[in-house]
Amino acid sequence: MRAAYEPWIRHQIWLFTGTIKENIAYGCPDATQEEIEAAAKAAHIHSFITSLPQGYDTLLTESGINISQGQKQLMTIARAMLLRSQMLILDEATSNVDTRTEIQIQSAMRKLMAGKTCFVIAHRLSTIQNADNILVVKDGDIIEQGTHAQLLAKNGFYAQLFYSQFA
Repeated sequence: MRAAYEPWIRHQIWLFTGTIKENIAYGCPDATQEEIEAAAKAAHIHSFITSLPQGYDTLLTESGINISQGQKQLMTIARAMLLRSQMLILDEATSNVDTRTEIQIQSAMRKLMAGKTCFVIAHRLSTIQNADNILVVKDGDIIEQGTHAQLLAKNGFYAQLFYSQFA
C-alpha cells in the first residue's frame, strides 16, 4: 500500500498509532531524520514537535486525540511534502481549524502545491484564490471556470460565494 500512496490531504485526517516521526514518514520509510525535520519545518509543525518531551518520538494515538486538529493537518502536510509527489488531492484541508492555524496551513500548502498538479476541494475560498484554474461546481455540474480574478469579474455564483465569506 505504501508504494501506491498518493498524497491526499483530507478534512478527516488519518494518523495511526506510532511516533510522530513514523506518521510523517509514512509512504517514505527510508526518509532520514533530517528529511523528516525539513518537511516538518516547511509545514510549520517542527516547533510544536520539538516542544514535546519526546519530540519526534512522541507516541500518537490512532485517533490523534493527544494533538489538535490543526496539528494533525500540519503533520499530514509534512507527510505529503516528504513524498514529493507531482500530484496532490486536497479535500477541505483547512476545515475545522482556527484562523491562526488556517494561515499556517495555507502557507504550508502554498509550498507543497508549488509546481504540482493539485485538485483542491474547498468551501473556504481563501484556499483556492491563487489557483491557475477554478472549476465551480453546483449540484454536480460545472457552472463556472476561470481564475479567481476572472470569476469575480463575471459576478456569478463564485463571486456571490466569495463576497459572502469575505464581506
